[in-house]
Amino acid sequence: MSGASAPVPLPQQPLDSARYELLLRLVDGLDASALHWLSGFAAGLAAARQPALAPAPVAAPEQAPLATIVHGSQTGNGRRIAEGLAERLQAQGLAVRLLRAGEYPLRELARERRLFVVISTHGDGEPPDDARAFVDYLSGRRAPRLESLEFAVLALGDSSYPRFCATGRLVDERLAELGARRLFPRSDCDVDFEAPAAAWGEQVGAALEQARPALAPARVMPLFAVTKPPAWSRERPFAAEVLANQRITVGGDVRDVRHLELSLADAGIEYEPGDALGIVASNPPRIVAAVLEAAGLDGSAVVERDGRQRALADWLGDGLEITRLTRPLLSAVAARSGSAELAELLAPGREAALRALLERSQLIDLLRRYPANWAAPALVAALRPLAPRLYSIASSRREVGDEVHLTVARLDGATDGSNRPGAASEFLATRAEGETVPVYLEPNPRFRLPADGSRDVLMIGPGTGAAPFRAFVQERGATGASGRNWLVFGARHFQRDFLYQLEWQQALRRGVLDRIDLAFSRDGEQRVYVQHRLEQAGAEVHDWIEGGAYLYVCGDAAHMAPDVHAALAAILARHGGCSAEQAQERLERLVSEGRYVRDVY
Repeated sequence: MSGASAPVPLPQQPLDSARYELLLRLVDGLDASALHWLSGFAAGLAAARQPALAPAPVAAPEQAPLATIVHGSQTGNGRRIAEGLAERLQAQGLAVRLLRAGEYPLRELARERRLFVVISTHGDGEPPDDARAFVDYLSGRRAPRLESLEFAVLALGDSSYPRFCATGRLVDERLAELGARRLFPRSDCDVDFEAPAAAWGEQVGAALEQARPALAPARVMPLFAVTKPPAWSRERPFAAEVLANQRITVGGDVRDVRHLELSLADAGIEYEPGDALGIVASNPPRIVAAVLEAAGLDGSAVVERDGRQRALADWLGDGLEITRLTRPLLSAVAARSGSAELAELLAPGREAALRALLERSQLIDLLRRYPANWAAPALVAALRPLAPRLYSIASSRREVGDEVHLTVARLDGATDGSNRPGAASEFLATRAEGETVPVYLEPNPRFRLPADGSRDVLMIGPGTGAAPFRAFVQERGATGASGRNWLVFGARHFQRDFLYQLEWQQALRRGVLDRIDLAFSRDGEQRVYVQHRLEQAGAEVHDWIEGGAYLYVCGDAAHMAPDVHAALAAILARHGGCSAEQAQERLERLVSEGRYVRDVY
């Protein structure tokens, strides 16, 4: 591993140091599209102030944007769909404005004429963090009447959650309530979103073609940055060699957590701390065999789906989802088995029981609990495609070079206590050194360290949520960042699942980590979690926030993230002398400023 690199010298530039520092603060936290806009704005000012030596040529007229595309995404799917759509429309000479939901100027909504929203649902019906202000504004009393607006919504979700595409439905219904006219029906997409998203994009293109001015101008105004497609993707992953696969927890009654090191040599994959690695996994062979046995089917039977013919065992092995349940699958099983119990679970008002079933059971459990006469084509049709899994990257390239490190918790729980492995975690845990793993990069531009290395950083990550913060600490050390680093980590037992304990201690000794607070929930009489440690250090947390610190949270979306959010709000109220409502507004401002960022799942 390489040591810390020397600080990068300031480039030659015409600004004095004071103005340069102001510029750094201005651009801190801006994403690529905002930076491109800012560069164009500066270029326009320069052109206006430069003395003209000769009459300027008459420029071709620029086309005003026909529509705005707004995207809200937690994992990047919505962003990629929106960017791809905008690029295709631009290539057709249809000018559109592309904005992340978090940067959309809400006061402009009343003046919009066409709006296309691509938005995902995160966790149990929540909007993505970068779209929360946009959704809250639409849902609130300040939202304007929109009789002059035409719109359409593409909703992304995961049908393994009870509130499938809830955010997209909310946005779609609320825009209509405010008087806007729906150009075409909302499209609800599961994890296999490619085909319906493409069809929705075709509808957008057709609608804008109709709205195209009769005399189209010769030049289209560039309103977004054109992105270069990655060399590796979920459809074409890179085969990364396993360099190390080590268990970093101790004891049979403690979850098996693995530290994996993969080689990216010759891949050309340049990741940043905060990004995720996509894993294109296969299902565990023993679970495939168990499904075939429970369904009473022959794995060699050839089945056609989406124009492809494959053996049933191959479909179940690496083509279809068998370790996660979905609502459509439950409906198919209920219909084929005739189970009134299962049909009742799908009825309104049973969301809690449905959520428990979706979280704790797999296909094999359904087949055994609700037996039916299955045909191979029917089973294949009932299952959705096997989706890649995303893991937060646990390393900095400045520290590890052409490697990428992951922290993986091996899933094996089931309602009856029997072994039910997760697809990707089992796949990764069983890879031996020298074998390969199909991977691709999933950038996460929201979850980034501050560009200003003098800013303090507070990282909250229990369990495997500490993975990106290992990358953050490595990066801050390698770049010589002067800001302080504070980690709040939690696990069950100090001696058995204190992940990366030696590394944190070394970072403390080197001064790369300034403080670490620990919460081990099973080592004492009372259960102590990371939110309790935050509350105990409330005065210091408040001082860090007021001093400009960045807050990062990574881990469980269902329980930890809301509890930490509530703790932060209570700290701001108690130590900031404000009301609970004002504390929530303060946290929302931190989100909009990019100083309170979450990567939760």
